[in-house]
Amino acid sequence: MTSKIAFIGGGNMASAIIGGLLKQGLKAADILVVEPFAEARERLARDLGVHAQEVADARLAQAGLVVWAVKPQTFRDAAAAVQAHATGALHLSVAAGIRSDSIAAWLGTERVVRCMPNTPALVGKGMTGLFARAAVTDADRQQVEQVVRTTGDLLWVAQETQLDAVTALSGSGPAYVFYFIEAMAAAGAQMGLSPEQSLQLAIGTFVGAADLAQASTEGPEVLRQRVTSKGGTTYAALSSMEESRIKEHFMLAMEKARARAVELGNEFGTV
Repeated sequence: MTSKIAFIGGGNMASAIIGGLLKQGLKAADILVVEPFAEARERLARDLGVHAQEVADARLAQAGLVVWAVKPQTFRDAAAAVQAHATGALHLSVAAGIRSDSIAAWLGTERVVRCMPNTPALVGKGMTGLFARAAVTDADRQQVEQVVRTTGDLLWVAQETQLDAVTALSGSGPAYVFYFIEAMAAAGAQMGLSPEQSLQLAIGTFVGAADLAQASTEGPEVLRQRVTSKGGTTYAALSSMEESRIKEHFMLAMEKARARAVELGNEFGTV
């Protein structure tokens, strides 16, 4: 990094990115956080050694990159306090639903990148979708990538509307995985395993299957078929899922998530 980085909001996602930047070698003195809650400021200072202040001020003008890690409903008010100090910066938003048109208007700059990370970023295994406005340069993109890769992998999309689908898939996706882990662990306990054994098996199965899918040159459909012998145990389970139309209901649930992302933009992102 060639300049200071400011974070507006110091919650879990900001902490994950800051932690990754520090591991990359960025100095804590080159990071500034604006965080209204005293408890969060104390945690940032204690755990990460970075300066966190309650309100935005002229010190933000030193930042070449401003990362927006605020809740969608607070973005507009936060932007009003920051705008005068950071018009020369590149802005990276991790706020769900808030469209770049609104962000650009609130901040008075076209150098805006939107991204949708997910919570595995907390352990360096995140998956982040990104969209850049036309004014964002190749150098800007490289700087954003350097920041985001501290939390895991990334994927650029060409159209901003695609970020709503990213939100529904990978942004909300960890919760779907945790939901299935819960169900598998509960089923294991019902079938006579201890809760601890069931949870270990469920988590290990997800980790192993994901690693296999990532390493394989074949798609998930082929991998699924290879462990599904007709008339066997896996076949019995998957047949039951098909009869219950679980895939169809799951896809519908993801569409609900995408629609809610659109609603958030309409509700909190009007210029």
